[in-house]
Amino acid sequence: MYSFEPSEEQKMLIDVARRYAENDLRPAAHEAEEHRELPAKLIEKGWELGVLQASVPEDYGGFGDRSILTNILAAEELAWGDLAGAMAVLAPSLFVTPILMGGSEEQKTTYLPPVVEDVWQPYTAALVEFKFDFDPNELSTKAVLDGDSYVLTGEKRYVPYADQFEAMVVYANLEGKTQGFILPKGTEGVTVGEKEKLMGLNALPLFALSLDGVRIPVENRLGGAEGHDFAPILAASLVSLSALAVGMAKAALEYSRDYAKERYVLGSYIAQKQSIAFMIAEMATEIEAIRLLNWEAAWQLDNDVDEAIRTAYLAYQGATDMALMVTDRGVQILGGHGYIREHPVELWYRNGRGIATLTGLAIV
Repeated sequence: MYSFEPSEEQKMLIDVARRYAENDLRPAAHEAEEHRELPAKLIEKGWELGVLQASVPEDYGGFGDRSILTNILAAEELAWGDLAGAMAVLAPSLFVTPILMGGSEEQKTTYLPPVVEDVWQPYTAALVEFKFDFDPNELSTKAVLDGDSYVLTGEKRYVPYADQFEAMVVYANLEGKTQGFILPKGTEGVTVGEKEKLMGLNALPLFALSLDGVRIPVENRLGGAEGHDFAPILAASLVSLSALAVGMAKAALEYSRDYAKERYVLGSYIAQKQSIAFMIAEMATEIEAIRLLNWEAAWQLDNDVDEAIRTAYLAYQGATDMALMVTDRGVQILGGHGYIREHPVELWYRNGRGIATLTGLAIV
């Protein structure tokens, strides 16, 4: 049975992530969203926290053991500061974690050390496709074996840092199964579209990606000739997104709660009004419920429990609803001020609305 008391190592990681979120991410979030760009120094400072490096074994350039639970604790803190900033700092994990979970020994020793031993670089992954019934387990992007290569054809969306990627993992449908393929920079047949213009998350550079007969050597199939199991990789992505949703929702709860305690209207603070007090209580309850369920999913994934993938799906489905409810109520509690861009609740609402569409954009 897992414990609700973080280990000393987890406490240290949570502490440094919290201080970075409070002192760096949160103050930069508004301007980054308005100017649609995160400062490079901000991302590099977050990378130096070592969240990803701490989950990569020493044999592959890191300094710790793989722990999804530890990493989502840090992800919660980062998203409390800013969702876009958190996802930017963690972007290389989109490349590292699938290789760590499903790659061959040769792939791990070849691709992981250059990422984790160096400064932050734009390593990424491409999973999402632009269709109303998108299902990660039934991709339209196809991979076909042709001699000593796989040929990839299809369209991807919401690919972080696609315009400057060093390497990425591209997911495609191979004989009815979702499989990852390691795509180095400079590969022919890859076309990067314009930067996405979205309702929120505009500080994070996301791009459309076109794959037109892209040839990938057979040895670049994730896991080698036998391939890999996609289910735990997807589950790890779901709990990562859920953790980010929890962190952002906590920020919205705390900000609106504190505002309600200070806003004096018609003879009382609005936090004393029953409708507002009940609203805040329900926000807190939903956050804690999803947070605990997500911790359970992460623990199960770390310990290879049979129900881990099911629990991860439940946590993510709950997190999508929770994030929208909490951030929406944050705007409501601030009233007219909630609609003003100088208050961060409107940004959290716009970002929260997107959690349901961001599958595959986070994995720690």
